[in-house]
Amino acid sequence: MAFEIVFAPEADDDARRLTAREWAMVRDGIHVHLRHEPERTSKSRIKRLRGLERPRYRLRIDEFRVFYDVKEGTVEVLAIVPKSQAAQWLEEKGIPT
Repeated sequence: MAFEIVFAPEADDDARRLTAREWAMVRDGIHVHLRHEPERTSKSRIKRLRGLERPRYRLRIDEFRVFYDVKEGTVEVLAIVPKSQAAQWLEEKGIPT
């Protein structure tokens, strides 16, 4: 089953700030890794975030981190941030359990 991928308004804004090359790399990574098995964790690519109600998952694509949630056949991309800003973004926007 293929999951529908939707972007939150903040993620759309994040995508617009990327260069064309960066966006192509992130877009391809999102479609490859989140289209069919977004909840399948791995040691380095997809991690389930602990202690957070939202976002639940993080996808690593080169120097970018994609934070997302999965609900009933839909993957909602919440943010696309550089690795250097990921911890700060989670602190500000993450919702603890």
